[in-house]
Amino acid sequence: MTKSDIAEKVKALISAPSCCAELKAVGNDWLKAVGSAEEKTMSEKLIKELEADIQTIDAVIALFSSEAGKNIVGEDTAKNMVAHFKEVKAAGGKWCDCSACAVVREILDNKSVLL
Repeated sequence: MTKSDIAEKVKALISAPSCCAELKAVGNDWLKAVGSAEEKTMSEKLIKELEADIQTIDAVIALFSSEAGKNIVGEDTAKNMVAHFKEVKAAGGKWCDCSACAVVREILDNKSVLL
């Protein structure tokens, strides 16, 4: 994966509905810094935020099994999400596979390109 590929992944990430505001902000800042003197510092900041925000499969199962998770997405949606994430876990998945976390995992798997 090239830095250009990662830039495209970051663009996809920040447009994902499940991407949190903090990660969107850091992603946008990183995109602005590419090719500048600030790129290395922003790359380190991006990696740190990615590592903080990616969710394990157990964490998302716990969230959407809880009242808080049900309040976020609604009881029926939460039930469906828990069932999906349990299938992911049963198939050996360790990470949330939502539109944001899937891209985060791809970037983190190639973080050496950023450093």
